[in-house]
Amino acid sequence: MFEYTSKIRVRYGETDQMGYMYYGNYAEFYEVGRVEMLRSLGMTYSAMEASGIIMPVLELKCKYLKPALYDEEISVKVIMEKMPAVKIHFKYELYNPDSELINIGETLLAFINVKTNRPCLPSVEFLDKLKPFFQ
Repeated sequence: MFEYTSKIRVRYGETDQMGYMYYGNYAEFYEVGRVEMLRSLGMTYSAMEASGIIMPVLELKCKYLKPALYDEEISVKVIMEKMPAVKIHFKYELYNPDSELINIGETLLAFINVKTNRPCLPSVEFLDKLKPFFQ
């Protein structure tokens, strides 16, 4: 299993009139957490795309427990429980500054070969960087 936590501050433009983060912005926080998790392993979306692989989202689940509020620094914990194959599954836990769990979510992404527009396996380099966490 591999876990990574990053922090994101809720900006004014991401909130509604009550100062609550707008519900649609949680998916963006998931994406930032996912990108930072991969970056922590020395991988980037841009390098993957340059190699001819894209990762569209197939499924998104989101459960709101408490609101994220304007100007709070939210901890976004990303969890990968198993090695990816043609698909990669991420779980998310969002915590407010008081360490209260405020949101849980999941995304399922696929690895797609840009030339064929068909599912494919991730690169060997990608898998090699993840292997130590799943042995």
